[in-house]
Amino acid sequence: MKKLMLAVLASSALFGSVAVQAADIELKLAHTWPKGFPLFGTSVDEYAELVKELSDGRIEVKVDSRNKHKSAFGIFDFVKSGQYDIGQSASYYYGGKDPDTLFFTTMPFGMTSAEQTAWFYEGGGLDLANEVYGKHGIEVMPAGNTGMQMGGWFRKEINSVDDLKGLKMRIPGFGGKVMAGVGAIPTNIPAGELFQALERGTIDALEWVGPSLDLRMGFHKVAPFYYSGWHEPSTELMYFFNQEKMQSLPEWAQSILRNAAKLTAHNMTTETFHASAENWSQISQQFPDVQIKQFPASVIAALRESNEKLITAESERSEIAARIVASQKAYLEKARAWTVIGDKLYLDSVSE
Repeated sequence: MKKLMLAVLASSALFGSVAVQAADIELKLAHTWPKGFPLFGTSVDEYAELVKELSDGRIEVKVDSRNKHKSAFGIFDFVKSGQYDIGQSASYYYGGKDPDTLFFTTMPFGMTSAEQTAWFYEGGGLDLANEVYGKHGIEVMPAGNTGMQMGGWFRKEINSVDDLKGLKMRIPGFGGKVMAGVGAIPTNIPAGELFQALERGTIDALEWVGPSLDLRMGFHKVAPFYYSGWHEPSTELMYFFNQEKMQSLPEWAQSILRNAAKLTAHNMTTETFHASAENWSQISQQFPDVQIKQFPASVIAALRESNEKLITAESERSEIAARIVASQKAYLEKARAWTVIGDKLYLDSVSE
């Protein structure tokens, strides 16, 4: 991370413009996670530090966690209303505010982390996201990607689609809608309440992230079946900026806030991959009771069918939804052809 900071600080165009300013800017930021929550929460603290360093102390970002503002899923409203200048959360938590926000976290059977990042920055994805959020007076920037998420922790083994019918599962976004299409009962629960809900049987299963964060949560103690992923192949967090506040700032300050978001997103993505690799390498020794599973082919086929029906319905729901779906589909086809030739065939050829 320090190397990335220094690289930006060395840019005379950016840093030089800051040096001539005498502004003293204080901003408030709210995020979804408990204070000190690994990766998701700590990356926000790193963002605030990076903004301060890049601005030579001229911008100070005060960070409030869920412990302070008491509303894990209130970030959208906080930033829209101007109660907070900046927010950090996952876009798919706000489908109830605007269903088009669901597209910008991840899509079932969709793009990988590398593919989706390229779509955001080079394929028009970020422009579409800002078109959606602009209606609410919000500007967004990617805040970090978890990469492939696991399919979840289940108290009972899943052998057929019938095992999903009536299953109460914490799973947000389009993944939850797809599960509902095969008879499951999706719900959304804040991070700090997940273990208790699973332990008490309020839910039968949950998906959280992957080995980077799951194992420390203790889910394996009450739900030993750990399934591989399908629903969130590239889960992106988002920074939300109050548009009016952002536009009131000098250009050098806006540039720092956006560039710091981009660097922090890169750092969080890298740190999350490393944490998953570290934890996965130790899972069999430290957590021998965890049973790694894949959903049966019949279940995956049913989930794909449910997803296709959902995407068709979403495309017909609104003009912008149709454009987002078309953009994601076109970019996925283009990017996946290279992913298969580059990464997949490489892995297939060297796997023992």
